[in-house]
Amino acid sequence: MALPPNEIGSFEREVDENYRRDRAADFARTYGKWIAIGVIAILAVVAAFLFWQNQQAQKAGEQVEELAKVMTDFVDGERVGLDERLQAVASDSDGATKAAALMTEAALAMDAGDRTKATEIYRAVAADGDLPQPFRDVAVIRDVQLTFDTAEPADIIAKLQPLAQPGKPFYGSAGELTAAAMLKMGREQEAGQIFAQLANDSVVPQTIQTRAAQMASSLGVETPATVTDQEEE
Repeated sequence: MALPPNEIGSFEREVDENYRRDRAADFARTYGKWIAIGVIAILAVVAAFLFWQNQQAQKAGEQVEELAKVMTDFVDGERVGLDERLQAVASDSDGATKAAALMTEAALAMDAGDRTKATEIYRAVAADGDLPQPFRDVAVIRDVQLTFDTAEPADIIAKLQPLAQPGKPFYGSAGELTAAAMLKMGREQEAGQIFAQLANDSVVPQTIQTRAAQMASSLGVETPATVTDQEEE
């Protein structure tokens, strides 16, 4: 027997709401498990940063050379003794070189499956006011990614608040994680607005813009991209 028009509308709304809820839940679960940058990628970023800094400063110390050798050995599959070498570099250096050594040590810990050690290192880097701010910011994001499943959503939001601002270097990642934490709290409308802002920000990486547009749409918040797609259909 066919459903009356009013019941059909109610049924469609219920299906749509369940779909949005499932999409939001899947997104939050995914963020609890993934790490945005793999070990090799973070080593490449660290190496590039050090190269740039040394070109600017016109100097390269023994610690930088040793760190570069550690990275090369890691990529070549070597694991024995790398932690000790990185700890020696960190203790004998400062600034970007020390930060890079610590971040690389955390990446090695993750490669070995030691999330606890990696988290401790990231938090130490984030709290060290003598280290360059970009490394400290990345350490905050890595810490949040590793502990997303167990941390309180409100704590995640507070920790990322300084970074989750338009114009900040890591706004894309910090904003996305903030929205995911809001989903865990049931604050879907606020999360949808953040996703929409990310989707509309041309400075944010394209991959994040695409994901954000999809999430905003699933939460009922339209972006220019979703409006265009609807018109094409």
